[in-house]
Amino acid sequence: MSETESELKAKYDFKKAMKEIMGMRGRGTELISVYIPESRQISDVMAYLRDEYSQSSNIKSKSTMKNVQGAIDSIMSRLKTYKSAPEKGIVIFCGEVPRAGDQTRMVQYVIHPPEAITAFLYRCDSSFFTEPLETMLVDKKSYGLITIDRREATLGILTGSRIITLKHFDSLVPSKHHQGGQSSVRFERLIEIAAHEFYKKVADNATDVFLNRTELVGILIGGPGATKDFFINEGYLHHELQKKVIKPFFDTGYTDEAGLRELVDAAADTIQDIDLVEEKEFVQRFFREIRKTDGGLSAYGEDMVRDALNMGAVNTLLLSENIDKRRITVKCPQGHTYDATVTEADDKIQCKECGSTASVTRNEDLIDDFFMLADAYNTEVKIISADSEEGQMLMTAFGGIAAILRYRIQ
Repeated sequence: MSETESELKAKYDFKKAMKEIMGMRGRGTELISVYIPESRQISDVMAYLRDEYSQSSNIKSKSTMKNVQGAIDSIMSRLKTYKSAPEKGIVIFCGEVPRAGDQTRMVQYVIHPPEAITAFLYRCDSSFFTEPLETMLVDKKSYGLITIDRREATLGILTGSRIITLKHFDSLVPSKHHQGGQSSVRFERLIEIAAHEFYKKVADNATDVFLNRTELVGILIGGPGATKDFFINEGYLHHELQKKVIKPFFDTGYTDEAGLRELVDAAADTIQDIDLVEEKEFVQRFFREIRKTDGGLSAYGEDMVRDALNMGAVNTLLLSENIDKRRITVKCPQGHTYDATVTEADDKIQCKECGSTASVTRNEDLIDDFFMLADAYNTEVKIISADSEEGQMLMTAFGGIAAILRYRIQ
């Protein structure tokens, strides 16, 4: 697997783990979060945890005390495998979370963060403390988006694979007056005053949402007519934002949320190194192949794509990040062994061959399974978000699994 794909895999694993962790809640203040920077000695952390273990004996609720001490024990056992903290530090989340009925289960996540942890932190609460890591989910390069005409304007931001709408305004600028005489001149003046106030409002809000974004590398301007040119050329934008405006401006048919998507599509050749643009390009390539009368160099659906991978026929594997399935290996007492894809996997399962109670001997994320298979055949992998129309279609129409082939297969 190339370094780029290793980073892609690490990014997917990090986002997936964070999604799970952020959704977990404990029954009491018994979920423990430990942030350990590279500079902190593991021996110091162990001493701190032993002290917390001792103090937890004062917790009034016996079940909460037991769960807290169990989590601390589990964290300490994991830390014994480290001589020192990794280069960017390490974060461990551990605790008992509810499951079906009155049961609970112990979970432990060991996170190697994409950016360095700067301070040691220990917290015991009813939810895991994820705030320092949440900022690492945000792409560090983004583009401001403005679509505008005299009727309305929308401000948004393109970050990673997401287009986020920040603000929308209706202008309330009156339409043109067709009567003659002095009243027409007066009315035209009122229209221009209203338009001026509208442009000022858009510019002031653009300052609020864009000016302090250090990750902003440029601002894209779109709209259906000449208003966008007037808005920029007349200097309504803050002078620091004006420096980031990318020219030429782009024609769009809409100025609402749909206009933001149009703007990103129109600026695809201008935007560099933004995940969404690259993702859309790969999915559109797949769509072009599948539209051919013979199906072209395309495959889709888990079974078809898996067969193509095993033949070494896949050039680029497209996987939706919204796939939430497990790949398991099942073995029963009668000797039947097989692989299966399931939504959830228990330790025990009914054998599809003989109906007996079978054991699950392997249980991993379906996307991780595909990564390993792709690596064996030097296949490029692309994780596609569902934040674009193309990404949504890949998930809903093709189950989130598709491929661009090296050669046609039967």
